[in-house]
Amino acid sequence: MKILPLSLRTKLILSFLGVIVLGAILTMIFGSRLVKNTIIDEAQEKVRYDLSSAWMVFNDRLNHIGDIISFTAEREGIKDAIINENYDILLKYLSRVRSQRGLDILTLTDSTGKVIMRLRNPEIKGDDQSHDEIIKKTLEGGNFAFPEIVSRQELLKEGEELAERAYMEFVPTPKTSPRPEAKEVNGMMLKAASSIDDDNGNLLGVLYGGILINRDYTIVDKVKELVYKDMKYEGREIGTATIFQHDLRISTNVKYENGQRAIGTRVSKEVNEAVLERGEAWIDRAFVVNDWYITAYEPIKNINGRIIGILYVGMLERPYIDTTNRVIIAFAVIAILCVFLLFIILVFSTTRIIKPLQKMVLATQKISKGDLSHKLHVKSKDEIGALAKSFDLMTDELRKANKALIDWGKTLEKKVEERTNEIREMQAHLIQQEKLASLGKLAAGVAHEINNPLGGILIYSHLLLEDMKKEDPRYDNLAKIVKETTRCKDIVKGLLQFAHPKEPEAIRIDINTTLNDVISLLESQAVFQNITVKKQYSSDLPPVVADRSQLQQVFINIILNAADAMSKRGILFLKTCMGDGKKFINISIKDTGHGIKKEDKSRLFEPFFTTKEVGMGTGLGLAICYSIIQKHGGTIEVESEVEKGSTFTIKLPVRKDNANE
Repeated sequence: MKILPLSLRTKLILSFLGVIVLGAILTMIFGSRLVKNTIIDEAQEKVRYDLSSAWMVFNDRLNHIGDIISFTAEREGIKDAIINENYDILLKYLSRVRSQRGLDILTLTDSTGKVIMRLRNPEIKGDDQSHDEIIKKTLEGGNFAFPEIVSRQELLKEGEELAERAYMEFVPTPKTSPRPEAKEVNGMMLKAASSIDDDNGNLLGVLYGGILINRDYTIVDKVKELVYKDMKYEGREIGTATIFQHDLRISTNVKYENGQRAIGTRVSKEVNEAVLERGEAWIDRAFVVNDWYITAYEPIKNINGRIIGILYVGMLERPYIDTTNRVIIAFAVIAILCVFLLFIILVFSTTRIIKPLQKMVLATQKISKGDLSHKLHVKSKDEIGALAKSFDLMTDELRKANKALIDWGKTLEKKVEERTNEIREMQAHLIQQEKLASLGKLAAGVAHEINNPLGGILIYSHLLLEDMKKEDPRYDNLAKIVKETTRCKDIVKGLLQFAHPKEPEAIRIDINTTLNDVISLLESQAVFQNITVKKQYSSDLPPVVADRSQLQQVFINIILNAADAMSKRGILFLKTCMGDGKKFINISIKDTGHGIKKEDKSRLFEPFFTTKEVGMGTGLGLAICYSIIQKHGGTIEVESEVEKGSTFTIKLPVRKDNANE
């Protein structure tokens, strides 16, 4: 049978159609692979960041325990009770700390590591804890907080309930490494320890405490809530988190089909080898209990850097697979529709379409290289012309969108930076407020409790001193009692003033005049005999609404501190000026003294913090100054350089309301 020759038009149609079909097939193959890889890569990148969030929650929990232990260990009452062997007071106070802070264990040892008091099980004491890795380092001084494996023997000392929480029988799990044992009797604990030192730096003992992670779901559930927000897919939770003790799940929100947590199951063999044996992070798909997850694992290490467990986060793989399949199907449908549409166009306009298509191919190549300014310049009025016009419009929109994205990115970076700085400033302010509020309540309670006994001691010691002759050998000792009791009375007075400062009596005052009055008052004192005062006052300062006596108290305190810092010899600079857009008056007090250490700077305004020698100061002066300036709506800022001096800048708002003429 003779085959009829094909026409050129048919050949062109078949040729173009063959190319289009082949291109569609190749595009589907490579496109589907690219889509799948892109979606999975994005999921793995997300789970990598999720693991960082999980570490943040884990470390936050660990640091919180460390803060509890170190704060408790620094309490003067604890030190005094240990020195005086007031174990009843210790037991009562530490029991309240353990209960209120939710600690599983809280134990006190002596300076050699032997247990003085075990709050969970007071009957067991006297055992030596110096072999414990964290306690051993703490006995050398300092504070430490690390995860640690605690043996069943040590858990039993704290009570059978903790030992039972740690006890787990292995649940058969697919794809795990073989282990000779079939159960775990030890436990993983977030443990912190702090040394307790007396005023001379001598070690009195060690306070340590912790929380047993086994069957404690606080961390993993907080990670799931923070990162995955209880998202579900087809009724199943998308995100999970787990803490492993070695390769055993001891805390998890991975669940069986019946909804129970998969406690006692184990990690897969390949993850075990990578994380526990080689100490590497694992970020890949993995079989978790009963399904495939996109996972991230990293080793948990103890204080000596030894791997004791794994921290894991994972997302159900099924949503990403289904999304990939839907995208590929949609991509295939679109490709088929395009082939069909092009076939129709080829049938009716083969000749006319060749040249416009060549232009479009050229334009596509240039656009793919980043040239969004290229135009097709097709003048036909049919569908090809409309397509070319739409193509040009699309290019214009892409160019505009690209520019808008670049501009928005720059704006967003600036806004994020500004907001971050605001949040940091607010956080620092709130922390200072919280410290002062808590210490104020404590100061008020202590002051009220000891004020009346101190008054009685002072009165009776004065009466005894008046009735005693100076030749009496007891006279000097009694005079020292009167002196030290008077000093205690002054400290209590400062405490009450800090805890319940009086409200400012608002009047309009001139800052320059107030400063001059203070200097006139102080210049005649002995501490100012070798100090030169240099003034730089602004003459156009408006009056401020403030309490004159309270401001004088602030100025006197800071100036006297400056004199002490200069060892009563140097130059004192006083400067006033407008600041912050004329909304504040700045008062700067600068000295040429020894300066303030970096580590002391952040604690300057804490009550009872002082760098002076014992007996030379109460540590309340700057705290009271801070409180006074705060009540006036102002701030105190400090700049200092060691051996070059310090500058205290007081900023008071300029306002006219609530003033008593």
